[in-house]
Amino acid sequence: MAVILIVEDDVHIRKMAEILIQELGYHTVSASDVDEALSLLRSPSHIDALFTDIRLKTAVLGGYELAHQAIKLRPNLRVLYTTGNSVTDQTKALFVAGAHFIQKPYTPKQLQDSVEDLLAASF
Repeated sequence: MAVILIVEDDVHIRKMAEILIQELGYHTVSASDVDEALSLLRSPSHIDALFTDIRLKTAVLGGYELAHQAIKLRPNLRVLYTTGNSVTDQTKALFVAGAHFIQKPYTPKQLQDSVEDLLAASF
């Protein structure tokens, strides 16, 4: 069973994402900021994917910075970004290679499709 690390600084959105992803049958671990997420990624815990908000209050580049550091720690990690802000070609250029994206607000079905597409994607 896949394990997804959810990184979101809004506790309500984080809890909602956890519940939705767990209802799909996946395991979750969560973090509220970059430091907490990196600590989990440095641990021996099994993590298959990173689902991160792009705008995290405690980091200059937020989810972008986190994903790049995460890939250095775990090169086979899959990344799904999310944000409620607009994403342009310039901001997409900051994505790690092979990353997926889902726009907030998302429906449970949209999240399900995004997570399933992410986990099914080949490297």
